Amino acid sequence: MRLHNSYTNQIEQFETIEPNKVKMYVCGPTVYDNAHLGHARCYITWDVLYRYLKFKGYDVTYCRNVTDVDDKILKKAETEGKTPEEVSTYWYKKFTDSMNALNNLRPDIEPFATKTLGEMIAINKDLIKNGYAYEANGDVYFRVKKFNRYGYLSKQPIDQLESGARIEVGDQKEDPLDFALWKKDPKFGYNSPWGVGRPGWHIECSAMSRKHLGKTIDIHAGGADLIFPHHENEIAQSECANGCKFVNYWLHNGFVTINKEKMSKSLGNFLTIDDMLKIYDANTIRFFILTNHYRMPVEFSDEALQAASNGVKRMLNAKRTKINEALDLTQFEEYKEFVNAMDDDLNTSKALAVLFDLTNKANKDVDYAYTLLNYLATTLGFTFEKATLSEEELSEKLIQISEALGEKYSSMEEIIAKRKEARDAKNWDIADKIRIALDNCGIVLKDSKEGTTWDLK
Repeated sequence: MRLHNSYTNQIEQFETIEPNKVKMYVCGPTVYDNAHLGHARCYITWDVLYRYLKFKGYDVTYCRNVTDVDDKILKKAETEGKTPEEVSTYWYKKFTDSMNALNNLRPDIEPFATKTLGEMIAINKDLIKNGYAYEANGDVYFRVKKFNRYGYLSKQPIDQLESGARIEVGDQKEDPLDFALWKKDPKFGYNSPWGVGRPGWHIECSAMSRKHLGKTIDIHAGGADLIFPHHENEIAQSECANGCKFVNYWLHNGFVTINKEKMSKSLGNFLTIDDMLKIYDANTIRFFILTNHYRMPVEFSDEALQAASNGVKRMLNAKRTKINEALDLTQFEEYKEFVNAMDDDLNTSKALAVLFDLTNKANKDVDYAYTLLNYLATTLGFTFEKATLSEEELSEKLIQISEALGEKYSSMEEIIAKRKEARDAKNWDIADKIRIALDNCGIVLKDSKEGTTWDLK
């Protein structure tokens, strides 16, 4: 398996620290607002990596943090008259619901920043003791120029870098490049050796990674926007505190763009995952993201999502046969092609081409095709489960259809019978009117020798 390492800017053979074990850390959400399509791209990408590593037989420990102490959380708490904990708890639940709706697996470990303060303070103490950090009026700063590899990840000369501090800093810094490890905050802070304060953003991930995965890990992943300053600062503070290499493979996914601009909350051009799921299902969103290589930007458009929707329908509507669990799937050429694609720096677009090949073969009654299709598609996180409606949702759709047709219907069976009656009488206007009403409500009818059934689009 080969992966692109952002630190060396090369595709490298993947080798684990411990035989057959992978320690993987992904920067998680700052929980103060809805997750958007850019977040979906990030977490679906690393969900696929997680699934594929397990598919390959690795024992994976996946850690994804939750930043629940941050300027944006504090600002929202003040604006809404709530405590920071109330804000972060609410939005963490919303984030979790969005991830579940996208069919992302839960990480093995999901630590909260506020529950790891002791580890953050310990790292700060180590950095001060080793001369890499200093205290100034209740703040603690990292001496950037003391770490001679600073800027290597982001490939920027140190004299061109701006300060990596995410929170406001005062005039007490020794150097403008120095970034905050701990910030004085009498109002919302926690007790520390330097007075009441709270951690800088960067130290949180270093602390949570070290606590749960150890001082050196196999994979650290996140969005490309985190390369600088966040990941650059993580490397500096972790390696200076621990005295060893922090990460063996740095992986970064590209942006989702709209009109060639990065999708972000600050630019106000984002689409929330919840809003997207009202229009497209989770399989469609995943397909849209995986059509493109994870390192490349993805341009959002309704046309691209519609094309993804059509692609998903083609795959999920493959002729279904009973899953043959006795088959040795590794013997088939399509399996090998799928593995070769994914081993080549997660080339999901090639992997999807293999799934389409299997779809065509399943429709031509090739005996192993559907079993293999189901297995490989599930490895990428697609679900073949049919969408269902609750009684309340079905009732609402029946009301909408009744209003459109000018007649009251209490069940889908009544509507199907009415359509059959119209077709038998060659009353095509009524039959088409029924079809259009159903289509507008996201329902499709399927005719076969056994009769007519309905399903969600």
